[in-house]
Amino acid sequence: MLKGKTALVTGSTSGIGLGIAKALAQQGAHIVLNGFGDSAAPRAEIEKLGVRAEYHGADMSKPSEIEDMMKFAAAKFGRVDVLVNNAGIQHVAKVEDFPPEKWDAIIAINLSSAFHTTRLAVPAMREANWGRVINIASAHGLVASAQKSAYVAAKHGIVGLTKAVALETATTGVTCNAICPGWVLTPLVQKQIDDRAAREGIPVEQAQRELLGEKQPSLQFTTVEQLGGLAVFLCSPAADQVRGVAWQVDGGWTAQ
Repeated sequence: MLKGKTALVTGSTSGIGLGIAKALAQQGAHIVLNGFGDSAAPRAEIEKLGVRAEYHGADMSKPSEIEDMMKFAAAKFGRVDVLVNNAGIQHVAKVEDFPPEKWDAIIAINLSSAFHTTRLAVPAMREANWGRVINIASAHGLVASAQKSAYVAAKHGIVGLTKAVALETATTGVTCNAICPGWVLTPLVQKQIDDRAAREGIPVEQAQRELLGEKQPSLQFTTVEQLGGLAVFLCSPAADQVRGVAWQVDGGWTAQ
């Protein structure tokens, strides 16, 4: 379905981003990966699917590096057809104890980076009269949790940005939508589980059950494969009139 197209996925060297990149590659899209840590292994995983993969290590808190990444993608592939804004970090603390530098970093990486990639990708999408912007928000883009002020603010912001861009592109072949996962067992979430187990002196398995029980009625983690499948759907002709949606994949979290 995406043969000959290019997808750029931020924060895609592991977790949700890599899962979505693989799902898009399975549909024939060439992939531009981005993220910290090892890039050789995820790039090899993508190339095994029969498409080209490139990597750019832009720090998503730095607009100049984001601009360089977008120029790199255009130089390698012509343009970005599918933009998946997935990069994100987390910090947990009460608002009065929240380090200002952590607030600034979370807003920069989880929200502002999506603005910068989108503003740079949309012109070529408009020219081609086809494009997909998919923002990875969160259940926390729709509801809040205590001690996550920056993350909740950023994810609510992503949902708002999604709606605004969807309206601005409504008469074109470009769509913009958000995916709002609940708990996904990524390294970020595993760290929260491990921290909770250590803090409360309970087994990791118990901490995991309690985490799910508090928020996610299905008592099951959302999987990266499910999120990848939804991203593929949002790129399909069936989703041509899906615009400005914040699509929950959260086991019933936000239905409560």
